[in-house]
Amino acid sequence: MAPGPRSVSRIHGSFAQSRTDSLAVVPNILLATDADWILDEVDAALSDGDTKLFRVRAGIDVLQAIDQISPDLVILDEQIGNMGGIAACMAIRNAESVDRIPITAVLLLLDRVHDVFQARRCDADGYIVKPFDSMKLRRAATALLAGEAFIDEPDSVSGDVADLTLQG
Repeated sequence: MAPGPRSVSRIHGSFAQSRTDSLAVVPNILLATDADWILDEVDAALSDGDTKLFRVRAGIDVLQAIDQISPDLVILDEQIGNMGGIAACMAIRNAESVDRIPITAVLLLLDRVHDVFQARRCDADGYIVKPFDSMKLRRAATALLAGEAFIDEPDSVSGDVADLTLQG
Protein backbone atom coordinates (compact mmCIF):
# COMPACT_ATOMS: atom_id res chain seq x y z
CA MET A 1 0.00 0.00 0.00
CA ALA A 2 1.41 3.37 -1.01
CA PRO A 3 1.84 5.97 1.71
CA GLY A 4 -0.73 8.73 1.82
CA PRO A 5 0.04 12.33 0.96
CA ARG A 6 2.20 14.17 3.46
CA SER A 7 1.24 17.43 5.00
CA VAL A 8 1.59 20.68 3.07
CA SER A 9 0.81 23.53 5.42
CA ARG A 10 -0.53 26.87 4.27
CA ILE A 11 0.83 29.89 6.11
CA HIS A 12 -0.63 33.43 6.13
CA GLY A 13 1.22 36.67 6.84
CA SER A 14 1.24 40.32 5.94
CA PHE A 15 3.56 43.18 5.09
CA ALA A 16 3.22 46.63 3.58
CA GLN A 17 3.80 46.83 -0.17
CA SER A 18 5.09 49.82 -2.06
CA ARG A 19 4.86 50.38 -5.78
CA THR A 20 8.58 49.81 -6.31
CA ASP A 21 8.99 46.89 -3.89
CA SER A 22 6.02 44.68 -4.66
CA LEU A 23 5.85 41.17 -6.00
CA ALA A 24 4.56 41.64 -9.53
CA VAL A 25 2.30 38.58 -9.56
CA VAL A 26 0.14 36.75 -7.07
CA PRO A 27 2.55 33.90 -6.40
CA ASN A 28 2.32 30.55 -4.71
CA ILE A 29 5.53 30.05 -2.76
CA LEU A 30 6.62 26.70 -1.39
CA LEU A 31 9.06 26.70 1.53
CA ALA A 32 10.86 23.51 2.53
CA THR A 33 12.28 23.82 6.03
CA ASP A 34 12.02 22.17 9.40
CA ALA A 35 13.26 25.31 11.18
CA ASP A 36 10.48 27.50 12.54
CA TRP A 37 12.70 30.63 12.57
CA ILE A 38 13.18 30.31 8.79
CA LEU A 39 9.43 30.01 8.32
CA ASP A 40 8.97 33.15 10.43
CA GLU A 41 11.56 35.10 8.38
CA VAL A 42 10.13 34.01 5.01
CA ASP A 43 6.57 34.63 6.15
CA ALA A 44 7.44 38.14 7.36
CA ALA A 45 9.31 39.00 4.17
CA LEU A 46 7.04 37.56 1.49
CA SER A 47 3.49 37.00 2.69
CA ASP A 48 0.66 39.37 1.98
CA GLY A 49 -3.05 39.07 1.33
CA ASP A 50 -2.49 37.79 -2.20
CA THR A 51 0.64 35.68 -1.78
CA LYS A 52 0.14 32.09 -0.71
CA LEU A 53 2.96 30.58 1.33
CA PHE A 54 3.04 26.81 1.79
CA ARG A 55 5.45 24.77 3.89
CA VAL A 56 6.74 21.23 3.89
CA ARG A 57 9.02 20.03 6.66
CA ALA A 58 10.97 17.42 4.68
CA GLY A 59 12.87 17.65 1.41
CA ILE A 60 11.40 14.33 0.31
CA ASP A 61 7.95 16.01 0.20
CA VAL A 62 8.95 18.82 -2.17
CA LEU A 63 8.09 17.09 -5.48
CA GLN A 64 4.69 15.98 -4.24
CA ALA A 65 3.98 19.51 -2.99
CA ILE A 66 4.98 20.93 -6.38
CA ASP A 67 2.45 18.56 -7.98
CA GLN A 68 -0.25 19.68 -5.54
CA ILE A 69 0.17 23.47 -5.52
CA SER A 70 2.19 24.38 -8.66
CA PRO A 71 4.34 26.99 -6.91
CA ASP A 72 5.85 29.94 -8.75
CA LEU A 73 8.86 29.81 -6.42
CA VAL A 74 10.37 27.07 -4.26
CA ILE A 75 12.57 28.13 -1.34
CA LEU A 76 14.75 25.33 0.03
CA ASP A 77 16.57 25.39 3.34
CA GLU A 78 19.92 23.69 2.87
CA GLN A 79 19.60 21.75 6.11
CA ILE A 80 16.36 19.79 6.13
CA GLY A 81 16.04 16.50 7.99
CA ASN A 82 15.95 13.58 5.60
CA MET A 83 16.73 15.25 2.26
CA GLY A 84 18.51 18.60 2.26
CA GLY A 85 17.92 21.56 -0.01
CA ILE A 86 20.75 20.65 -2.41
CA ALA A 87 19.36 17.14 -2.95
CA ALA A 88 15.80 18.51 -3.23
CA CYS A 89 16.96 21.01 -5.87
CA MET A 90 18.61 18.20 -7.83
CA ALA A 91 15.39 16.17 -7.60
CA ILE A 92 13.41 19.15 -8.92
CA ARG A 93 15.78 19.61 -11.86
CA ASN A 94 15.68 15.88 -12.66
CA ALA A 95 11.87 15.85 -12.57
CA GLU A 96 11.78 18.93 -14.83
CA SER A 97 14.11 17.27 -17.33
CA VAL A 98 11.62 14.45 -17.92
CA ASP A 99 8.61 16.78 -17.93
CA ARG A 100 7.24 15.33 -14.67
CA ILE A 101 6.81 18.84 -13.23
CA PRO A 102 6.83 22.31 -14.78
CA ILE A 103 10.02 24.36 -14.69
CA THR A 104 10.12 25.98 -11.28
CA ALA A 105 12.25 28.81 -9.87
CA VAL A 106 14.38 27.59 -6.92
CA LEU A 107 15.98 29.72 -4.20
CA LEU A 108 18.42 27.98 -1.83
CA LEU A 109 19.04 29.21 1.71
CA LEU A 110 22.68 28.25 2.30
CA ASP A 111 24.35 27.77 5.68
CA ARG A 112 27.78 29.08 4.71
CA VAL A 113 29.66 30.75 1.89
CA HIS A 114 31.50 27.51 1.09
CA ASP A 115 28.19 25.92 0.02
CA VAL A 116 27.88 28.28 -2.98
CA PHE A 117 29.71 25.70 -5.12
CA GLN A 118 27.00 23.13 -4.40
CA ALA A 119 24.24 25.65 -5.13
CA ARG A 120 25.76 26.30 -8.55
CA ARG A 121 26.20 22.58 -9.26
CA CYS A 122 22.57 21.76 -8.51
CA ASP A 123 21.41 24.55 -10.86
CA ALA A 124 19.53 26.67 -8.32
CA ASP A 125 18.17 29.90 -9.80
CA GLY A 126 19.32 31.83 -6.77
CA TYR A 127 20.84 31.49 -3.35
CA ILE A 128 21.25 33.44 -0.15
CA VAL A 129 23.81 32.72 2.56
CA LYS A 130 22.44 32.73 6.12
CA PRO A 131 21.97 34.79 8.12
CA PHE A 132 19.74 36.79 5.79
CA ASP A 133 17.44 39.74 6.27
CA SER A 134 13.92 40.17 5.00
CA MET A 135 14.90 42.82 2.44
CA LYS A 136 17.46 40.54 0.80
CA LEU A 137 14.99 37.66 0.78
CA ARG A 138 12.37 39.91 -0.80
CA ARG A 139 14.82 41.10 -3.49
CA ALA A 140 15.76 37.50 -4.25
CA ALA A 141 12.14 36.35 -4.51
CA THR A 142 11.20 39.32 -6.69
CA ALA A 143 14.15 38.65 -9.02
CA LEU A 144 13.37 34.93 -9.36
CA LEU A 145 9.66 35.56 -9.94
CA ALA A 146 10.67 37.99 -12.71
CA GLY A 147 12.78 35.28 -14.37
CA GLU A 148 16.12 36.64 -13.20
CA ALA A 149 18.82 34.98 -11.11
CA PHE A 150 19.79 36.12 -7.64
CA ILE A 151 23.28 35.42 -6.36
CA ASP A 152 24.52 36.22 -2.87
CA GLU A 153 28.26 36.31 -3.65
CA PRO A 154 31.09 36.59 -1.14
CA ASP A 155 33.24 39.71 -1.43
CA SER A 156 36.72 38.55 -2.48
CA VAL A 157 38.39 41.05 -0.14
CA SER A 158 36.28 40.96 3.04
CA GLY A 159 34.63 37.55 2.74
CA ASP A 160 31.25 39.22 3.38
CA VAL A 161 28.40 38.41 1.04
CA ALA A 162 26.94 40.97 -1.37
CA ASP A 163 23.81 40.28 -3.40
CA LEU A 164 23.81 40.46 -7.17
CA THR A 165 20.80 40.22 -9.45
CA LEU A 166 21.49 38.94 -12.96
CA GLN A 167 19.06 39.46 -15.78
CA GLY A 168 18.57 36.33 -17.82
